[in-house]
Amino acid sequence: MTKKGILLVNLGSPDSPEVPDVKRYLDEFLMDERVIDVPYWLRALIVKGIILNFRPKKSAHAYKSIWTDEGSPLIVISKQLKEKVQKEVTIPVALGMRYGNPSIEAAIDELMAIEGMEEILLVPLYPHYAMSSYETVVVKAEEVIAEKYPQLKMQVKGPFYDQEDYILALAQSMYPNIAGKEFDHLLFSYHGLPVRHLRKSDPTGCHCAKVENCCQVDSEAHKTCYKHQVIRTTELIAEYFNIPLAKYSFAFQSRLGSDKWIEPYTEPTVKHLAKTGVKKLAVVCPAFVSDCLETIEEIGMGVKETFLENGGEEFSLIPCMNDHETWVKVLAGWVKDFEKENALTVSN
Repeated sequence: MTKKGILLVNLGSPDSPEVPDVKRYLDEFLMDERVIDVPYWLRALIVKGIILNFRPKKSAHAYKSIWTDEGSPLIVISKQLKEKVQKEVTIPVALGMRYGNPSIEAAIDELMAIEGMEEILLVPLYPHYAMSSYETVVVKAEEVIAEKYPQLKMQVKGPFYDQEDYILALAQSMYPNIAGKEFDHLLFSYHGLPVRHLRKSDPTGCHCAKVENCCQVDSEAHKTCYKHQVIRTTELIAEYFNIPLAKYSFAFQSRLGSDKWIEPYTEPTVKHLAKTGVKKLAVVCPAFVSDCLETIEEIGMGVKETFLENGGEEFSLIPCMNDHETWVKVLAGWVKDFEKENALTVSN
């Protein structure tokens, strides 16, 4: 039988919350052509000439506010998830990060050190497709394999934003913070993207951000449309909990630069909710499978402060799936399907 392995990949984190490590991490992250998608000379000017002169110190302060004795929450949680999945399956599971350590290359090296390894399943830990998250993970893994292990076969788990098993896992991880809880509004906050990323990812070239109500109009573009996919996740979770339309909404966080990004933005949305009578607000961040800087610090600290300062009274940040039992079993199920012979959804 073909020797198989699993590669789980998450975003990544600096090695420490100290400025030099944060600067190194931001350099790798922001110099990715799928994150800041401009010509190299302009990207280098923006990142190395401007951003890296002030952002590392500010980001280091933010990382220090969430750092634990074990390290970065995202890395710690991802390792815990990997170990729990490994206990459920018989084939080897490796963990890599798109930026920072452990790298995708190191994770592939780990799998290839196993005698007879012939095929791997890459699982980008992103439910939704975006060129700056899902796509860059796939491209990086392909580059490593082409350079070092051209004989290695790789399959890729496709975006799972509307899969029944994922929705169940997300809902069950949310359940303790939803069932029986009183809240005036549930906000789904997703990581933002520049609108141009939607257009670039549109295979039709004529739908995303070009057709009125494009996310609701059926199109081939939806297979790679981040906004359509996050809206669908929102709808499915709202249906699961039977939340009335007036009691939930979605918004987009983490905007960088002056370009037009997907709207509505999280911070103004929260401010508006507070000023229009929402006293008890719950926020969930389904674009992230693991709690990280963007959930713990940006939402749990910064957005919470905005809500309370504008008249809100109770703010609840619902944790990500992290290493929830149902999420572990969903991942293990995908692994077992792959082990049986590719009975799963894969990207093209």
